[in-house]
Amino acid sequence: MDYKSQINLDKLPEHIAIIMDGNGRWAKKQSLMRVKGHEKGTKTVREIVEASADLGIKNLTLYAFSTENWNRPKLEVQMLMRLLVSSLKKEIETFQENEIKLSTIGCIENLPKNAQKELKEVMRKTENNKRMTLTLALSYGSREEITQAVKNISKKVKNDLIDSDDIDESTINNHLYTQDLPDVDLMIRTSGEQRISNFLLWQIAYAELYFTEVLWPDFSKNDLFEAIYKYQKRERRFGKTSEQL
Repeated sequence: MDYKSQINLDKLPEHIAIIMDGNGRWAKKQSLMRVKGHEKGTKTVREIVEASADLGIKNLTLYAFSTENWNRPKLEVQMLMRLLVSSLKKEIETFQENEIKLSTIGCIENLPKNAQKELKEVMRKTENNKRMTLTLALSYGSREEITQAVKNISKKVKNDLIDSDDIDESTINNHLYTQDLPDVDLMIRTSGEQRISNFLLWQIAYAELYFTEVLWPDFSKNDLFEAIYKYQKRERRFGKTSEQL
């Protein structure tokens, strides 16, 4: 089914977040080394980023490397960091052609220096692009993000910069890595796993969750369009009744 033609362009999710899962299992199924799955996964990233921008999605956040991923074998982590740097160098042209602004969230200071340098350079070159914001979650963990926000707010309360009675949801939002992004409307996870894995826990409070069996390297534009089409078929009530909508 051609899902793109079925999508209502007036009701697109403003912010899509994706847990890109299944690179290793894809490689294993092909009797290949895990690195080949990650390499194929980067090609999927390009296809999905371009398709999202073309469709009119304003914000796309990809879970690229979690805080827990540092616990993977050292050689695999090193390979992933090299792949990140090489991909950024290759994709700068794609970002510019599609008017895509690159952003990041997470403990970026934990990345290798060359990866930090390349990220900053691509973000600088794309900072004025307006069509879509692509956010890479790197060395990211939602619990760490929330913990850091609490610490920063506590310091401001201690220094009389914030009154504790004035703390509300907007206060917390303004101290998260995603302070410049809207809440997530649609969260997609590939590979059949049905868990959030410490990803944007605060920001997905009212997101529609979509799980697919498709492994990330095989995730196509039509798979993305199917997720959006099915998202549009759901009733988002935000605590209200159907009759109130």
